[in-house]
Amino acid sequence: MTDGQVAPASILLDNVAAIRGGRLVLQKLSLHAEAGDIIWLRGANGSGKSTLLRLIAGLLPAAAGRREITGNMALADERMALDLSQTLEEALDFWAALDGSPPTLRQEALDAFDLSALADIPAGYLSSGQRRRAALARIVASAAPIWLLDEPYNGLDSANAARLDSRLLKHASAGGIALVAAHQPSSINVAATLSLDDESRLQAA
Repeated sequence: MTDGQVAPASILLDNVAAIRGGRLVLQKLSLHAEAGDIIWLRGANGSGKSTLLRLIAGLLPAAAGRREITGNMALADERMALDLSQTLEEALDFWAALDGSPPTLRQEALDAFDLSALADIPAGYLSSGQRRRAALARIVASAAPIWLLDEPYNGLDSANAARLDSRLLKHASAGGIALVAAHQPSSINVAATLSLDDESRLQAA
């Protein structure tokens, strides 16, 4: 692995099904992502976007089919997943140490989402938009090769949405994989779009 590159990663789902809340949410779904791929997930509320990300993350079992994942994963959803009593810097340091990522990556994560000025602020004092950016900074600080992002653009202004676009492209260019569940179409080049409302589903970009 060369400097700046992430560890090798891949995702394979073959004909999977998922049940959530006693309801069949996903069925006969296949997906393959390799190093450098950004996959955009589209679909109406309740179509299974969040369920799919949780299934890939291993937080929900597949009711049928095959799931094969290579590489560590980091999931960002509606929860910030940071200790509210710690400063933002301390909270990110905790996760970076837990994930075994280099200390320099924490500062890079703060800079990536314009959070350096808030590093000494307790995480519990952050606004909703700042919390969204902090959750994304946690993903960057993890050094995980696979990013699973559930509606990451919610609560971001145009400047921070552009920062997220830039960070996704940088992650992919380093050999990372990103699955992005979003209501809006992608504003960057992606490997494929997976529409959970469409029977044909996977469409190459």
